[in-house]
Amino acid sequence: MPWLYLIVAIAGEVIGTTALKASDGFTRAGPAVVVVIGYAIAFYFLALVLRTIPLGVTYAIWSGVGVAAVTLIGWLVYGQRLDGPAMLGIGLIVAGVVVLNVWSGATPD
Repeated sequence: MPWLYLIVAIAGEVIGTTALKASDGFTRAGPAVVVVIGYAIAFYFLALVLRTIPLGVTYAIWSGVGVAAVTLIGWLVYGQRLDGPAMLGIGLIVAGVVVLNVWSGATPD
């Protein structure tokens, strides 16, 4: 169940962050409400995850997957572009998450 909670936490964070861009500095009420709800969901489920999965591993996965997802959304929705070094850096973040999940003994089964 903690992995499902982590997926929900990541989704909440990605939705909240995407809405943060759309809120235009909290000047648009609809997206601003989505920001607050998205982050509330993210932190609630993140707290549940931390009962089982170690803090460092949880945060690495949560932030790494979130960075990759928000970057993809920024590219698809907002037309944001990345140069080679930026793509390399994000690729390394994703690679780190894969290493944690595939080879590390720090994550529970």
